Amino acid sequence: MLSDTDASPATSSATTKTTSSAKSPLLDTSKPSNGEYKPEEDYHSSSSPAQNPINSNPGPQIPISWPPNGTLTLDWILNLMAAFEWSSRNLPPSDLPSVLPVSVLDSLILCASKILHKEPNCVRIDDCGENSTVVVVGDVHGQLHDVLFLLRDAGFPSENRFFVFNGDYVDRGAWGLETFLLLLAWKIFLPCRVYLLRGNHESKYCTSVYGFEKEVMTKFGDHGKHVYRKCLGCFEGLPLASIIARHVYTAHGGLFRSVAATPSKRLKGKKKNRRISAGSDPSLLTLGSFDELSKARRSVLDPPWEGSNLIPGDVLWSDPSMNPGLSLNEERGIGLLWGPDCTEIFLKNFDLKLIIRSHEGPDAREKRPGLGGMNEGYTIDHVVESGKLITLFSAPDYPQFQATEERYNNKGAYIVLEPPHFETPVFHSFEAISPRPKVNPYYDYKEVIDSDEELDLASMVSDS
Repeated sequence: MLSDTDASPATSSATTKTTSSAKSPLLDTSKPSNGEYKPEEDYHSSSSPAQNPINSNPGPQIPISWPPNGTLTLDWILNLMAAFEWSSRNLPPSDLPSVLPVSVLDSLILCASKILHKEPNCVRIDDCGENSTVVVVGDVHGQLHDVLFLLRDAGFPSENRFFVFNGDYVDRGAWGLETFLLLLAWKIFLPCRVYLLRGNHESKYCTSVYGFEKEVMTKFGDHGKHVYRKCLGCFEGLPLASIIARHVYTAHGGLFRSVAATPSKRLKGKKKNRRISAGSDPSLLTLGSFDELSKARRSVLDPPWEGSNLIPGDVLWSDPSMNPGLSLNEERGIGLLWGPDCTEIFLKNFDLKLIIRSHEGPDAREKRPGLGGMNEGYTIDHVVESGKLITLFSAPDYPQFQATEERYNNKGAYIVLEPPHFETPVFHSFEAISPRPKVNPYYDYKEVIDSDEELDLASMVSDS
């Protein structure tokens, strides 16, 4: 039976745990640092949470060098984490190449891109064993220090600890490049345990508006355009969705339309090469299938908002609604809105129990009547007969730069899925790392809207 009301986190039967993260996970801020780097000594492994392979070195080894054999190790990644943390607090952004040379960045992105481009649009994670857990992460938006805390709090990726990231690694926050590169390193190290999905901000349009392009140009100067192009190419390879243990669907935005329901129709009285796709006609909208998702062309700089290749835009930009049915997302100008009835149909048709999507922070949710706020880092939006729809947001105290007098002060959250069925979410809410290093924003946050609404579609690449 469909539910007409929003189920708030407080009314959920799922487990919720709240973690305080008052200080940096890698730099001990409880004592004056005087520039001295203090590595964290709490490493979570799959065998014993108390194990600690981190050496108590006085600081990270910089500049970072690419391993001679091209094989990343845990120690290499831990040093990368330490180097990014240290440099964010001790060096100006323009000195990042002294920590991570362009040649090393090129090798990192190239190696990761080769892996990502070979993955299907929807990755299926079926090898979750009885001793495994799956950690699902929502938007992180360049908030490096909160990501470092999350990794430490959840336990680092390992043979028995999977990670699925739902996209939006960059923009708004000041360390989008470091955040994205760090997650690429984890992907290279454990390609079948770490899955990086694409968010709507992993695009040319969003990164040119919300800060990532300027961040890269600031940090890499004369090599900035080169680095930015490398990142855009890598974005195109990120998968769109995942299915975990056969019954949990995750994607950044959510559901998508069928583009094969009816052939494209010619517009009468127009030039014969002008067509309208059946997928863009509101009266013909129906939910798509995983077969259609598998055939969508994701290698586009900006997911199209018109034409025939609409599924990538739907998966990255769509939002749930409390109103029944499937409709065009007129607020955003791209993607869909879907109601609880559509959630039920999607779950039932594909034998799913849970949908975990992201895409909406506290700024967006305050403008969505009928849907819960993002104070705890997650909301349970639809509770239907076949399962639930959850929105997960992992960037606490978001956005980093806020023009309002009062900050949202939201918590971030991640979800842990546990055996045997991996269907019941365990929520872990956490507060933002404090203090964040002082840094200037890379976009005009006082003028740019904070909820991705009212897109300038004319400036997006319409590549169908």
